[in-house]
Amino acid sequence: MSSFDTPNGSVVTSYAKAATRTITAGGVTYAYRELGPKAGIPVVFFVHLAATLDNWDPRIIEAIAKNRHVITFDQRGVGASTGQVPDSIEAMADDAYTFIRALGFDTIDVLSFSMGGMIAQDLLLKHPHLVRKLVLTGTGPRGGQDIDKVASTTYWDVLRASLTCADPKEFLFFNQRHRQAGREGVHQAPAGAHGRPRQADQHQSLPDAAEGNRKFGRSAPSDLSKLTHPTLIANGDKDRMVPSILSEDLHRRIKGSVLIIYPDSDHGRTQVGVLLSR
Repeated sequence: MSSFDTPNGSVVTSYAKAATRTITAGGVTYAYRELGPKAGIPVVFFVHLAATLDNWDPRIIEAIAKNRHVITFDQRGVGASTGQVPDSIEAMADDAYTFIRALGFDTIDVLSFSMGGMIAQDLLLKHPHLVRKLVLTGTGPRGGQDIDKVASTTYWDVLRASLTCADPKEFLFFNQRHRQAGREGVHQAPAGAHGRPRQADQHQSLPDAAEGNRKFGRSAPSDLSKLTHPTLIANGDKDRMVPSILSEDLHRRIKGSVLIIYPDSDHGRTQVGVLLSR
């Protein structure tokens, strides 16, 4: 029986019912979940700034897990994973590689969102043979115009949310028109084995992760022409966190990539668009 089958042998496709597992590698214990059929190349999800594996919208996870082996995980120092949050995207990519290889995989597909897309880029540049296909949603390239400002936008919206007792993602990911639908998605996050992440778990990881984002934005651009993987780049035309101009920049840098800009879509709705177009 696989680690994500039920006792009666049926495949788990509900994110709320997927057990939270741990694996230790490189001195770090990583928390992760698996669901969907075990066969085939897994899709590993790379989540956004300071987020835990509970921050994925189950509607996205479960739709893909109907046909694919899905893996979500907490980066070092975030959520239920141990250790200190790195202050560079390169180090986060190294951690992701350590985690993936500890699970025994030598080929994966990647679905990444926001800062997760930055981590995915560094992972591919250092370990190009690990990844078969890549999806970059709501993200941008190293050294991209104003990408270092993502952290300051995050801090501002965390403050706004605290003043209204709201979840910060309601402000960060959704504009006013879509905020109610976004609120419904936020509150669908599963409880999981270790409970929903406390706000403190995310905020404690924010300063180091935000510093990694700033360094990424202020560094010299990476040579993304080295990436030859089939790549889908997606964003919304109303993304205030990572404006679509950055996705257009990524598209120019990654040869053969496909770019989709969804109309009337903000940061959070980009993932839904990718799901509908897959």
